[in-house]
Amino acid sequence: MGWSQRLFGVIRRALSKEVKEQVGTDRFGNKYYYIPEYKNWRGQTIREKRIVEAANKSEIDYEVGDIPTEWEAWIRKTRQTPPTMEEIMKNEKCREEIQMKSQDFYEKEKLLQEESNKELPPPVQTQIKGHASAPYFGKDEPSESPTSTGKTFQPGSWMPHGDKGHSQ
Repeated sequence: MGWSQRLFGVIRRALSKEVKEQVGTDRFGNKYYYIPEYKNWRGQTIREKRIVEAANKSEIDYEVGDIPTEWEAWIRKTRQTPPTMEEIMKNEKCREEIQMKSQDFYEKEKLLQEESNKELPPPVQTQIKGHASAPYFGKDEPSESPTSTGKTFQPGSWMPHGDKGHSQ
């Protein structure tokens, strides 16, 4: 970094009315800052910012979960106040309890499923003889005359005549 870049940075920071206020840190060492709304040297209104300064500076080393969910909610402005360390620890304890309970439930459910599979007899092999909606279900072949037995009516089958003596 050359002397001209350093000089430009010093002048820019001197003219800027940006005040970076540290509001907290997390257990990973990340620092969280709040910059209130201000007007820059040209008179433009710059809206408030919430930023995180990562403890691990390189992007390659960033992993999901390096920022606690409470701080992420504050950064994304879904919560107004920054979280306290007590709140973060309480939520972490609740997450661990839920994870332990879900693991216990999963193991119990797995045992119950294994026991129920042992009690059930093997599936019975069925023979498929036809479909109930077929007009000749249970019969060898369709009849030409309609048949009716009680509530079930089966129409007779229509067969075209073999003679080709139609006039055209």
